[in-house]
Amino acid sequence: MDNNKIQLFENKKVRSVWDAEKEEWFFSVVDVVAALTDSENPTDYLKKMRKRDNILGDYLGTNCPQIDMMTETGKMRKTLAANPKQLLRIIQSIPSKKAEPFKLWLAQIGSERLDSSQNPELTIELAMKQYKQLGYNDEWINLRLQSIKTRKELTDEWNKSGVKESFEYAILTNLMSKEWS
Repeated sequence: MDNNKIQLFENKKVRSVWDAEKEEWFFSVVDVVAALTDSENPTDYLKKMRKRDNILGDYLGTNCPQIDMMTETGKMRKTLAANPKQLLRIIQSIPSKKAEPFKLWLAQIGSERLDSSQNPELTIELAMKQYKQLGYNDEWINLRLQSIKTRKELTDEWNKSGVKESFEYAILTNLMSKEWS
């Protein structure tokens, strides 16, 4: 693991590390607890959370690795860390006003996913809505959705001809992604 970074959440430092092998970020659980609770001693707060919620305690012990992260004194120390998915599970157990926006966001995303599984057209509408929220104009959004459709048709043809089982499939899809971006 490398790429130690400091992220800020409402002016609170949250240590993070990019794992190039797994291609995902890991965040210091104690730092997130500190940011969401304003606890004087976030380590104790986390310990008490684990005792109160046995399921959370088991979850942390089983799923969250100890990762080397830089301390404020400049030393590398093993730190309980979580990837975004694990972090969202942990945030669900924090009774904090700051955690509430995360919880509401999770509930909204879950609801949208369930709705879109019942009606696939909603997935397209949701994508358009999210692209607009990110500031993209209608022309860009239409081009993007058309490129997704075209890529799907092309990869379906490659699958029919057996290309998907080869290394060339990865190369071809990578080239398509680079061309689009």
